[in-house]
Amino acid sequence: MSKFGLITKGLLKENPTFVLVLGMCPTLATTTSAMNGLEMGLATMFVLILSNIVISLISPVVPDKVHIPVYIVVIATFVTVLQLLMQAFVPEVYETLGLFIPLIVVNCIVLGRAEAFASKNSVGDSTLDGIGIGIGFTLSLTVIGIVREILGSGSVFGWKFIAGDGILAFVMAPGAFLVLGYLMVLFNKLAKR
Repeated sequence: MSKFGLITKGLLKENPTFVLVLGMCPTLATTTSAMNGLEMGLATMFVLILSNIVISLISPVVPDKVHIPVYIVVIATFVTVLQLLMQAFVPEVYETLGLFIPLIVVNCIVLGRAEAFASKNSVGDSTLDGIGIGIGFTLSLTVIGIVREILGSGSVFGWKFIAGDGILAFVMAPGAFLVLGYLMVLFNKLAKR
C-alpha cells in the first residue's frame, strides 16, 4: 500500500467509527459538542501515533505469550504522559474529558491498531497508520459533535447561531445513538459510491 493510502484508509475504508465501529464509549459519551469531539479525537490520535511507533520498534523482541500485556503497558504509558501534559497545559480540557482520558488505554482502536498493524509493519508505516486512523477518528467525533451541538443547543464550537434552546435529547445519550446511527448510514452510503 502506498504511503498516501496508509493515511487515507483511516478516513474512508477503515474509518474507526463509521466502518469498523470501534471506540464507541468515547464516541457516544464525549461528543456532546464539536469541541469535545475534536479534543477527544486529538488525545486519542496522540496516543495512537506514539504507541504505534514504540510497538513497531519493540514487537520483534516481545515474546508472543506476553505481547498484549506489553502493548497495554506501552499504551498506558502514553496515556499517562497525555494526562500529565493536559493537566499542566490545558486543565480545562482535562476537566471536560475527565474519566475518558484514562479509558484510552482500553480503547479498542489503539490496541487493535497495535496488534493488527504496528506489530507487523515498519516504524514509518505504523506512524502513517496512526496518523490516518487518528485523523479518521478525530473527524468522526468532531462531525458527531457538530451535529449534536447544532441540534441540541443551536450552536457549533460554542458559537450560537440559532436563537432559543435546541432539542435537549441530542445532548443526552439518546441523541448520541440517533446521530451516530444516521451518520453511519449516510457515511456508508456515500462511501459505496
